[in-house]
Amino acid sequence: MEQKVVRELTTGEIVERLDEEKRQLSKLKLNHAVSPLENPNKITAYRKTIARLETELHRRVLSGEKIVKPVKH
Repeated sequence: MEQKVVRELTTGEIVERLDEEKRQLSKLKLNHAVSPLENPNKITAYRKTIARLETELHRRVLSGEKIVKPVKH
């Protein structure tokens, strides 16, 4: 996911996407520990996407935007 795509997302979408990407990364790491992945570069791609999402979220916090995390049931 490119940075310009991340900038177009709403804050709520960024928070949701960040949670999903972190879950996927942990699944990939677990699968890779059990048996080697066909393409281990996916782990790097997920880490970079998470970093982009967190950077944009931090930028919005610094600009004064309120961050409301969705309530999980």
